[in-house]
Amino acid sequence: MANIKPSTALHIAIVAATGIVFFLPLWWIFVSAFRPEEDIFRYLSPLGIETFLPTRWTLDHFVTLFESTFARSIFNSLFVAVATVLGGLLVCTLAAFALSVIEFPGRNIVFTIMIVSFLIPFDAIALPLYQIMRGAELQNSYLGLILPGLGNGLAVFLLRQFFLGLPKELREAAMVDGMGWFQVFWRIYLPLSGPAMISAGLIMFIFQWQAYLWPLLIAPATEYKVAAVSIAQFNSAYGVAFGPIMAGAMCISLIPMIILVFFQPYFSNSVASTGSKE
Repeated sequence: MANIKPSTALHIAIVAATGIVFFLPLWWIFVSAFRPEEDIFRYLSPLGIETFLPTRWTLDHFVTLFESTFARSIFNSLFVAVATVLGGLLVCTLAAFALSVIEFPGRNIVFTIMIVSFLIPFDAIALPLYQIMRGAELQNSYLGLILPGLGNGLAVFLLRQFFLGLPKELREAAMVDGMGWFQVFWRIYLPLSGPAMISAGLIMFIFQWQAYLWPLLIAPATEYKVAAVSIAQFNSAYGVAFGPIMAGAMCISLIPMIILVFFQPYFSNSVASTGSKE
């Protein structure tokens, strides 16, 4: 085996330690979902092998979880997240194309305002947005859950940077051939933006999947409740059912993890190809 440089060994050790730090809490949630209720916090102090390798296993928490409305909530979360991705990609790609390709007065100002607005915490605008949605009678509806997620500033930024990296000669040649702006977008830019669209879609999916405050405000009814809100129903005045909460947390963590693992190569390629190449 070839000798490893000390700097390389140090980097490997840092990466491994960081990976373990991020993995252990997820593993603890996973095993806690299969522990009896009385064992969940028993081995936290001091830490030992029993903390991460339970001696007793049970499926009771999953039975309790899926006897509730959690299965419907998982469907609601998936439906809202997928609908947001499909609609949001249309909105964000069009916005990114206009802000990167079409030259119009105030383009940079519009882009700056969009980025600044994205930096505002959602909690600061949740109540005014709720008043608008209530005025439009969109409480307890899928549309009320989906609409705020369609315009994602980070997705627009990522797509805009990708479009800026495409050669200007492509659109200039298309314009010479008589194409309009929409034809340039639909027939040239959109087919080339696959990796960037996948990355933007992942961003929008995660944002919507992990949302809690907005679904809690706009759709508290059982038939529209999302998974993150549904888990909170196991917290009552009579105590907290940590077992079903751990089982629910494991379920709603696995779905985005699987999606991210599957699409991670596309995300890496998109980030690597972002930026101007001229």
